[in-house]
Amino acid sequence: MNLLMVILGLVSILGLIGTIQSIREKAVLGIVFNFAAFAVFGWFVFMTILDSGFPPSLH
Repeated sequence: MNLLMVILGLVSILGLIGTIQSIREKAVLGIVFNFAAFAVFGWFVFMTILDSGFPPSLH
C-alpha cells in the first residue's frame, strides 16, 4: 500500500500541474479532467494516510 500511495501521490501532483497549465492555456476540458484526477487521487492518498498513518502500520 505504501508504494501505491507514492504512485498515486505523483499522479495527483501531475494532475495539479496539468490543471495550472490548462488554466494558462484556457483549455476547459483539460481543466476539468486534470482537476478531477487531482481531486480523486489526492483524496485517496489523503484518506489512506489518515486511516493507516504514515508510515503505514503493519498488523
